[in-house]
Amino acid sequence: MNDIMARNNVKVMGEGDRTIIFAHGFGCDQSMWQYITPSFANNYRIVLFDYVGSGSSDLSAYTTEKYSQFTGYVQDVLDIIEVLELSNVIFVGHSVSSMIGMLASIERPDYFDKLIMIGPSPRYLNDGDYVGGFEESDITELLDMMEMNFTGWASFMAPLAMNHPDLPNLTQELEQSFISTDPVIAREFAEVTFLSDHRKALSESTVPTLIMQCSDDSIVPIEVGEYLHSHLKNSTLRLMEAKGHYPHISHPEETIALINEYLE
Repeated sequence: MNDIMARNNVKVMGEGDRTIIFAHGFGCDQSMWQYITPSFANNYRIVLFDYVGSGSSDLSAYTTEKYSQFTGYVQDVLDIIEVLELSNVIFVGHSVSSMIGMLASIERPDYFDKLIMIGPSPRYLNDGDYVGGFEESDITELLDMMEMNFTGWASFMAPLAMNHPDLPNLTQELEQSFISTDPVIAREFAEVTFLSDHRKALSESTVPTLIMQCSDDSIVPIEVGEYLHSHLKNSTLRLMEAKGHYPHISHPEETIALINEYLE
């Protein structure tokens, strides 16, 4: 048990009969939830964690064999649920975590009550009629940049993803988060994320799902939210006023309100 708790730097807080697991996105860690978790701590038990390679996780637990595909991250989520003996979990996943949570729920639907996806995408690459937002050359360029100049990549990517020139402190916070991750692990996680394709798995997902799609998101275009909604049974799509890819940081009030509304 202690191995898993330490490996993923698991933190449990709050009080309530129902449990919310908050799962961070690529290049981030559990601290990214700091603006919204206080609003849920009185009514829910909250579980926070860092993926291996992020935040204060145990970096020595990272192996390319395990984490070069989503199954490694999915297994870690299931491990956390099992070690804490959780059931009826409300899983809130940002970005790549939306698909990690969905795949975990396909494997063990009995563990999950609801999925809440913030800025999710089953496929980041354009593919025929499918609009994912990126060409393969864009991703290759991004991965090369991460390898050659990691700090330069972080300062290029943060303002693009945050999309809030009026709030430079938030962009700075995100850039710091990017820079603090291990460059080799971050690049491998980026590759797993941006080159993945989970469209076929959507039909296997049965857990009720809220899709929170940001307006003007440079990472996930609106078409992706609509595609997910049309392919996920039991799904609700909410188009947010929030711009950018990190509404839980830039627009915590709207994020909290939509989650609460869905859970009630």
